Amino acid sequence: MLRPLALAVLLAFSQAASAQLPAPVSQLLFDANIPEDAMSALVLRGDVALLSHLAERPLNPASTMKLVTTLVALDQLGPAFRGRTELRSGASVAGDVLRGDLVLRGGADTDFSGEVLERMLQALRNQGIRKIDGRLVLDRQLFNPARPDIGAPQFDESPEAYTNVIPDALMVNKNMLELDLRSTGASVAAVAWPALDGVTISSAMTLVDADCGSWANGWRQADVQRDRLGKITVLLKGSFPKHCAKSYRVNLLDRQDYLDRLFRATWKGLGGVLAGDTVEAASPPATRLLAEHVSRTLPDIVRDYNKSSDNTLARTVFLSLGSLEADPVVGSRALATVPGETTVARAERTVRDWMRARGIDDTGLVLENGSGLSRIERISAVQMGGVLQAGLRSNWSPEFISSLPIAAVDGTMRKRLADSPAAQRARLKTGTLRNVVAVAGYVRDANGQQCVVVGMINSELIGNGKGRAVLDALVDWVARSGTVN
Repeated sequence: MLRPLALAVLLAFSQAASAQLPAPVSQLLFDANIPEDAMSALVLRGDVALLSHLAERPLNPASTMKLVTTLVALDQLGPAFRGRTELRSGASVAGDVLRGDLVLRGGADTDFSGEVLERMLQALRNQGIRKIDGRLVLDRQLFNPARPDIGAPQFDESPEAYTNVIPDALMVNKNMLELDLRSTGASVAAVAWPALDGVTISSAMTLVDADCGSWANGWRQADVQRDRLGKITVLLKGSFPKHCAKSYRVNLLDRQDYLDRLFRATWKGLGGVLAGDTVEAASPPATRLLAEHVSRTLPDIVRDYNKSSDNTLARTVFLSLGSLEADPVVGSRALATVPGETTVARAERTVRDWMRARGIDDTGLVLENGSGLSRIERISAVQMGGVLQAGLRSNWSPEFISSLPIAAVDGTMRKRLADSPAAQRARLKTGTLRNVVAVAGYVRDANGQQCVVVGMINSELIGNGKGRAVLDALVDWVARSGTVN
């Protein structure tokens, strides 16, 4: 069997390969006024190319780039890999007092939540500690820079949306506030979860006569105000329908504020006292472990982010490729640092080394964060096809394939291709940006043979479902192809 090293040769010389798009695909492109050269497509049955249309040209893949992050992570970190969070201290305990600093150290734990923090702090209380007579030290130093969100350009007009959250190594609740918005005919009440020490929610929203289902049309970016005593008020703005109740998750607070105030509220609720300030710094060299949490294993995490196309989880795993290695006992441990090298650069090097080791030419590949939430990431259909072929040959092929949405069943493919023979048979990662639609994954043909399918369209004309319809037609064509014996 030919390996991915021969893929470009196959595409150039295979008698079976066609550069012409299937008629249903071409017709939909024509109807939408989308030029055919805006699309790249590749279909492989085994190592035979059935279709290759501009397949060597790098395009923006949107969230299909998550497939690269997923497979490299499974192969490099392994299926037992887990992120971890630790409470540590070098201080002594006298009676019920920890006589020094408490360190909360992040290790890219994608499952670190308020509930987890409470259990870790309860473990401190169970050890007899009531007062922390020192500072709370937040250690995010696993990633370089430790705060990749600072100075990052705004991706779109919704910086508060979860899809745009940039992870760090010590992110709790993904830095989200869940707002419970309820209105009568006269006022809007707003409550936030979790409760944060010194943070209040106030509404300046205007009540309007509108359908509750379209409430988001009136949402405006909230103001975050801090007074001279450090109290924070989140002022909600815009309009909200009368007699309406909705919940909305938003990323509004600086993550230092968020974690500091969540810690203090939780510790106080457990009867604890924190005497000192909260600082961000690296852990001292000599500390002992007081409490810990490990995330679910990597296959569970990649399934979560591929099915739902979760950018923040995918970005965390991508950064883990540049900062962590698997540990069979504790789940993961930090790699030795490389002076001057960012975590993103190190993760990119890991991906490129992985591709080259499998004969996949990385020329033209552009990686920014590994999630596809990017205007600059690029990959060719040939390269993506090589990744998908490698996925079939990987030791962790079952974990990789099972992370993909199933057509007409779940994830981002739940409502697609229900009337196609691809329904329940195709496993495809989707990708969508304002001017990008893409699919990549596996489709069984009419004979039940597994085919690799990649389709990407970069065009301003893909809106109103037109681009998605083209890609669905490609998948449907593959599912109907072949001769049934």
